Amino acid sequence: MRLGIIGLPNSGKTTLFNALTSGDYETSAVSSGQFHVNTSVVNVPDERLEVLEEMYDAKKKVYATITYTDIGGLDKGIGEGGLSGQLRNELSQVDGFVHVIRVFESNTVPHPFETIDPQRDLETLDSEFLLLDLVAVENRLEKIESELKLKGKRADQNLLDEQPIMERFKAHLDEGRPLRDLDVPEKERKMIGGFGFLTLKPVLIVLNLGDERKSGDDQLNYDYKHANHIALQASLEADLAQLDADDATMFMEEYGVTELSASRVVRLSYELVNIHSFLTAGEKEVRAWTIPVGATAYEAAGAIHGDIQKGFIRAEVTPYTDLAELGSEAAVKAAGKMRLESKEYVVQDGDVIVFRHSS
Repeated sequence: MRLGIIGLPNSGKTTLFNALTSGDYETSAVSSGQFHVNTSVVNVPDERLEVLEEMYDAKKKVYATITYTDIGGLDKGIGEGGLSGQLRNELSQVDGFVHVIRVFESNTVPHPFETIDPQRDLETLDSEFLLLDLVAVENRLEKIESELKLKGKRADQNLLDEQPIMERFKAHLDEGRPLRDLDVPEKERKMIGGFGFLTLKPVLIVLNLGDERKSGDDQLNYDYKHANHIALQASLEADLAQLDADDATMFMEEYGVTELSASRVVRLSYELVNIHSFLTAGEKEVRAWTIPVGATAYEAAGAIHGDIQKGFIRAEVTPYTDLAELGSEAAVKAAGKMRLESKEYVVQDGDVIVFRHSS
């Protein structure tokens, strides 16, 4: 899974990127306005793996991961001026966005619009993305209409199938609403996946606070689907990310921080694109595996290895909560908490699974 960190110049995108990735990328008080990309892979915090590691005395622990891409070069007017090929490619290929909105005041870091207005800034990039999607839809509809005039019944069937989808998208975008508000069936998503529509992607909004939280800082009017928001102090979190564990703990106690908000951002990012984890556990390793919500045991087996999926016989499934409560596989079996499931079983978040398969 790959998420793009976006925002207006001087919103704190790279600062948040450093907080999430423990990176040390340079930030500047004056935005260059140029396209740039920083990329890093981050482990998804999962306390269940810590428990399983101790329970099984495992030699290795493997977390689920997220790839974050810090994408620079976005500003007001990109919808009218169009996107460069590289920037468009980066935006279209991510699975969702982490949109950083500036809330903090600063005399040394100028805001591109001079004043602080989180709602305005959020709507600015939203409007640009809406315009870009609308242009892409209109261009596609023009191509489809030209094809129909030229070839009639001999027109490409894929274009004919796309036409009602694009017409529905255009009507929705004309109303000024993002495509993520539409219920788009998986079959249609696959058909139009190559377009990389920006407003169809889910979004996590991060309100970047100043040194002190103020009442109302975390308030935002955003009633669209497939969106969530969180407020944090990106600069503080980036500084803490550079410290070793003991020093970080000391500073967190000093600031009254019980959990780094960056960890919550990672978990919310993971949930954002409708995925979750099942677990495998043994002496060699404990591991979290990423699958879409609603995936079957057969599909989960394929996430591990194609041969396991091909030779699938059954899945031995134990909910993590039962395993953690009872303390061992033997106790789980004795209590009748381990279930035998078929290929069609829909895997739940936190299921600890042993796949039985033919070699």
